[in-house]
Amino acid sequence: MAGNSAAAGRSVTSRALALLGAFDERHRQLSLSDLASRAGLPLATAHRLVNELVDWGALARTGSTYVVGRRLWDVGLLAPVNTGLREVAAPYLHDLYGATLATVHLAVRDGKHVLYVERLSGHASVPVVSTVGSRLPLHATGVGKVLLAFAPEDVRRQVLADLPRVTRYTISEPGRLQKQLAKVRVDDFATTQEEMSLGACSAAVPIRVGDSVVASLGVVVPTLKRDQARLVSAMQVAARGIGRSLRST
Repeated sequence: MAGNSAAAGRSVTSRALALLGAFDERHRQLSLSDLASRAGLPLATAHRLVNELVDWGALARTGSTYVVGRRLWDVGLLAPVNTGLREVAAPYLHDLYGATLATVHLAVRDGKHVLYVERLSGHASVPVVSTVGSRLPLHATGVGKVLLAFAPEDVRRQVLADLPRVTRYTISEPGRLQKQLAKVRVDDFATTQEEMSLGACSAAVPIRVGDSVVASLGVVVPTLKRDQARLVSAMQVAARGIGRSLRST
């Protein structure tokens, strides 16, 4: 990091970008003093610029700390990587929705959360709390469990250390969740039973490019008792198609 003595020669743009660049996989929530230190800026300068970034939506306050703001997500959707995933997946998502009339989700992992990249739903779909751009707990969602099962070991340890109960059915016991994740890796799909929203169950499968799980495809329905096998089969076909298309782009 550059020291504060060098800050005077830097442009306002470079200082603002340094503040945004202070965040990384291990530093997703930072205090003002931490932001100033990691960006190599005087505290007063950081305070002024951080306030401007908050006003614009690039950063958001969470108590006494700051996180990356929602508006950067909106801008990030224009990036080729996200646009490419959504565009490639779109026809498969529409086919899956047409065949099931269930809420269909396309999601990726964002640290210890699942980030919803796309969602299709209709009047007959089960109401859900997810929206495009929302982040929900990995352990309480079908797409999240898939992404968690295939995440690096250090990510699983972090998530297992903090399992908040969203509904009375949320799996909050680390040992029980570990067994579920091991089963996901064997079965290649995950399910939830009213763990994120009462009255909503989900099933999800991984989307692979080569050997890497890059995203997850899921559906939300009132119950999985009758149609789980059919839904999982349909999603796996769609996921393979998305994976093949991503490899060819």
